[in-house]
Amino acid sequence: MNDVIPENATPAAVRSSGALGPPEAGRRPVVGVSLKLYFGLAATRKWLADVAALRDALAELPRPVDLFVLPAFPALADARELLAGTGIAYGAQDVHWAETGAWTGEVSAGMLAETGARYVEVGHAERRRHFGETDATVAAKAGAVTRAGLVPVICAGERHDAGTERAVEETLTQVRAALGGTGPGSQVIIAYEPVWAIGAREPAPARHVRTVATAIGTCLRDHGVRGRVIYGGTAGPGTFGRLAGSVDGLFLGRLAHDTGNLRRVLEEVAAATAPLPLRS
Repeated sequence: MNDVIPENATPAAVRSSGALGPPEAGRRPVVGVSLKLYFGLAATRKWLADVAALRDALAELPRPVDLFVLPAFPALADARELLAGTGIAYGAQDVHWAETGAWTGEVSAGMLAETGARYVEVGHAERRRHFGETDATVAAKAGAVTRAGLVPVICAGERHDAGTERAVEETLTQVRAALGGTGPGSQVIIAYEPVWAIGAREPAPARHVRTVATAIGTCLRDHGVRGRVIYGGTAGPGTFGRLAGSVDGLFLGRLAHDTGNLRRVLEEVAAATAPLPLRS
């Protein structure tokens, strides 16, 4: 069904094999961080200041890596202030599908754009589980985000560890539905997060992730969108080295609360995606 790379293949071997190939020209690797509801405002400001201090480290990477962070709504103004001039983007963890109206407590994509946000997470498994969001909800939100000129970070992934074939089927059902809310040429990020791996002790097996991610990449091309695929689900230092060539980056959670871990991930992603040296 899809190319399967040996579990112990090195990043260089994956990239040089031609089976999956490096990210397409112009498609930069990307690392995202969602803070969820772990920090208060004071702690968020401190963390954002620590992230801003990574500016020089980002500039010294062997290949540019896009970095975005998603704090809680009340901290978007802090992100705008503290990340100004760093090249580090920020965004929101959720959005409403309507642009205006009697939607008490909701936030529109247009309002997020006014804050300077660039990315908006939609469809996370916790939103589906706790707030009853469906594929139709996610599609409506993804559409609202793209119409506002922002980039949706569409979360998708199977609920249970029931094998790779089932994972591909369940994940692509979610991805296709979400993309139905976007138009051709839209810029999107798909965050592949197997629900059973979120908060687990270890990420999902590399071979499993590679196969599902490859299927997602094919789906993105079939829908005519400009997409990147990142992996989340207990991701951290050491994860990307096992996935290089099949994903464009990582989506981090609590491991990135320590910005030292975040820096190590950025360095790992840059090193694994840097151009291979020319052969004489």
